[in-house]
Amino acid sequence: MLSTRVKLTATFVVALVVMAAALFVSLLTTRNASVYGDLGQSASTQADLAARIVVREALVGKRIMATDDTALVPVMSAGVSGILDAIPGYLVAYDTAGRIVYRSPSVLSLSSRDNQTLQEQLRDLPSSGQALLFELDTLKEKLLFVSHTVSERPGGISRVAAGLTTSRARNVPREYIVNALFLTPVLIIAAGAGAFVLLGRTQRQLAHITHEVAAITDGRSLHRRLKPTEATTDFDGLLTTLNAMIERLETSFGALRRFTADASHELKTPLTVLRADVERAMSDSAAQNERMIALEEALQEVRRMTDLVESLLTLARADEGRFDVHREPVDLLPLVQEVYETALILGEAQGVVVNMPFTADVTVMADRTRLRQLFLNLVTNAIKYTPAGGKVELGLGRHPDNVTFAVRDTGIGIAAADVPHIFERFWRADRVRSRMSERGGFGLGLAISQWIAQAHGGTLTASSRLGRGSLFTVTLPLPVEAERT
Repeated sequence: MLSTRVKLTATFVVALVVMAAALFVSLLTTRNASVYGDLGQSASTQADLAARIVVREALVGKRIMATDDTALVPVMSAGVSGILDAIPGYLVAYDTAGRIVYRSPSVLSLSSRDNQTLQEQLRDLPSSGQALLFELDTLKEKLLFVSHTVSERPGGISRVAAGLTTSRARNVPREYIVNALFLTPVLIIAAGAGAFVLLGRTQRQLAHITHEVAAITDGRSLHRRLKPTEATTDFDGLLTTLNAMIERLETSFGALRRFTADASHELKTPLTVLRADVERAMSDSAAQNERMIALEEALQEVRRMTDLVESLLTLARADEGRFDVHREPVDLLPLVQEVYETALILGEAQGVVVNMPFTADVTVMADRTRLRQLFLNLVTNAIKYTPAGGKVELGLGRHPDNVTFAVRDTGIGIAAADVPHIFERFWRADRVRSRMSERGGFGLGLAISQWIAQAHGGTLTASSRLGRGSLFTVTLPLPVEAERT
């Protein structure tokens, strides 16, 4: 199996070869087009030169044609032909009747078959300066011809066609061959070797990072972080991202360990009590009333564990996104009124005064059952941690773009250092636990409440002062239609 280093180097070399080949073809095509243009210009210049010579000779009074117009095979005079013979390349002159009156030595040296082909090709050659390219079979050479019209028609000469061979365009220059066969391969090999060396350095850096990550993420070294060194200078951004991920993993693992320890602690006590109660109920020396008391206590512990398991299951499903919130229009005024009536009953049993000084008629898109659970959690906590004679107030307020449900109490409060942790699972302030142990819960209610608020697109915030009470506020967004009204 080839390594990534070798694959990348091979890909780089192949790309260079393709680019070099494309560049060579492009240069050769451009060069050939330029050469053909130069050949056409040269042929046009020769045709124009021949026409000018004929016109000049006619102006000085020299005889242009050796025969008259009635001759079957008209021939140009020897004097003019001798001058035209000095012009290189292939030269053919026509009279007004379309007959050939002059052939240059190059044309005369062609075979009869090539002359026949030449005559057929030049018959339809336009006189507008356009070039005609064709091949002679026996000569095995392509010729490029350009025709020039003689407007003065001296001696009956109507046009002159001049042609050149295209071997210069078809032959690849020597420097092109040297570059394509020798210089370019050397450069490609050198570039490939350089890429292989550089990729080796990159591979060593990645191997170093991989080794460090493997050493950290074994579950026991999450406190370590990747440090940028000279061996990893090209991957500082990757190191930053990996460090952030490791930090999140460390936080998650720590939360999981605390969660497991707290859950075990919460289950250990009721299981111990349950076992003791069952053993007492099964004792032969226990009276009937003692057995009933033991069974009743065992039933209470079972209910306590059931509540704990249901809370844990709710949070687990919420973490996995499998706990759906069924949204529908919910009128909050009757819901809050129902919660208030329940709070009155709970407050009366605890000797706490419950008031609802303000409320509002508002409708939101929400899951009514979950909202009721959220509001009751907050109200129950407020009553639970408010001593007898204290006061709890709850209210519902409408704002331009949201609605708030607030619960304020005059209870024991929470220390400022503990407020950021109150929504953590199984978290309970030691001060609260020590003073209110007979009312202590599992430390999951606020975590569930926060999840419910966030699942509805809202927030749950808390502010508190130790010994001065607490304020919990739920903020829920209003539907778009409600915001407009």
